[in-house]
Amino acid sequence: MLRHQLNKNGNVANAFSRKDSLIVHQSIDNVEKPYQCNRCNKYFSQSSALITHQRTHTGEKPYQCNQCDKTFSHKCNRLTHQRTHTGEKPYQCNQCFLTEK
Repeated sequence: MLRHQLNKNGNVANAFSRKDSLIVHQSIDNVEKPYQCNRCNKYFSQSSALITHQRTHTGEKPYQCNQCDKTFSHKCNRLTHQRTHTGEKPYQCNQCFLTEK
């Protein structure tokens, strides 16, 4: 087991009533996470995930909207925001073909 926390009784804190929940937990838990945040000690499987996480501590927001002065810590959040300027609605229901109004 990797980094399981113990509850107040000294037992592993993550217990499951359903086998499928345990299987999902184990598949996530067994991923090697060699990258550790030096501020909060969280672990990450990819260095890019650690770098993105570290922005929560530094407040760095390197992605700026090209239409206004708003900045973002994640590139995907900037893209979503920019759609407020363009009116783009790329996700359409495949059953009724409606998009969000």
